[in-house]
Amino acid sequence: MSDNRAALATKGDATLIEGDLRALTPARVALARTGNSITTHDTLAFARDHAQARDAVHAHLSLPTLLNELRARGLEAVAVKSAAPDRATYLRRPDLGRTLSTSAKAALQSERGDNAKPRLTIIVADGLSALATDRNAIAVIDSLLPLVQPEWELTRIVIAEQARVALGDEIGEALGAQLTVVLIGERPGLSAADSLGAYITWEPRIGRTNAERNCISNIRTEGLSPQAAAQRIAFFAKEAGLLRLTGTALKDPSEQLMLSDSESGS
Repeated sequence: MSDNRAALATKGDATLIEGDLRALTPARVALARTGNSITTHDTLAFARDHAQARDAVHAHLSLPTLLNELRARGLEAVAVKSAAPDRATYLRRPDLGRTLSTSAKAALQSERGDNAKPRLTIIVADGLSALATDRNAIAVIDSLLPLVQPEWELTRIVIAEQARVALGDEIGEALGAQLTVVLIGERPGLSAADSLGAYITWEPRIGRTNAERNCISNIRTEGLSPQAAAQRIAFFAKEAGLLRLTGTALKDPSEQLMLSDSESGS
């Protein structure tokens, strides 16, 4: 009897731990089993999430809606495309997603400004999840602009289709921007198909590397909120203007906080 009670207690502890883990992460941990297989419920959930991820990769931006929402806020916006002519080519040829189409480059260069005030260009891009951009980009912009507009002159907001992160370098260079913020859909996974990323680059130009930009990931309602993301972007914008750089030499404020906590022994 004592062995049976010990076994039941161990099983109960394991169940409690599994429940705690599931409450802390959307990842597939501690899945229930039926015999040697996972349950029908979890099997169907996996199929659903896999289908949503595939749909997000192949989805297109809601371009008219984005343009209307920006213009309703009194913001000027222009839509451009990369050198990838369609979604299928974009997925097969990442290099084309990093280059502007000829017509887009000419259109942006005609808007290059000569104002001495630092110029900020916000790029709203589809990336690998247009769904993420449709759901989250406007909310980030709403929270970000009041934090950065006193110090920065905002160029037209650029909506870029079939875009990779590095397309922002060519866009920023064409517009004469000192700083670009690329809001782009991240590669969807089985836990989230609508995660937005923000990439901040000082003095954008063709040839910049990922080590020369700062990234904020998992911007969505269930992850890092658009409001919190905007505060981090504003921090990077301010520090970039002071230090005249972004990238590995510019640390995230959360990293600095964790470092100070460890040094204080807390």
